Amino acid sequence: MLFVADSAKERIYEVKATEKYDENYFVRVSVTSGGCSGLSYSMDFDNVDKPDDQVFEDNGIKIVTDIRSILYLFNTTLEFSGGLDGKGFYFNNPNAARTCACGESFSV
Repeated sequence: MLFVADSAKERIYEVKATEKYDENYFVRVSVTSGGCSGLSYSMDFDNVDKPDDQVFEDNGIKIVTDIRSILYLFNTTLEFSGGLDGKGFYFNNPNAARTCACGESFSV
């Protein structure tokens, strides 16, 4: 299961409204090789389903990932932090054994 914090939910609605994404768009997240800790997060808006998609809905937000990424993202919460010191969207991942200082990559 993937989770969406209230802070991320609000920001997702703002972005969808600003970019004029309709109700067919969802949040796609994945994990790729790279970054200083070995694995990196990727997040985007998408409206095309893929055959191996794993689909979750939490807090009114549809969030989709591929079958390989769910192994790294299981029980992860998508969060958002704004303001001058904010990080933007970030992943609170209980599976990460180590993260880099910028929070863009992790290892398990």
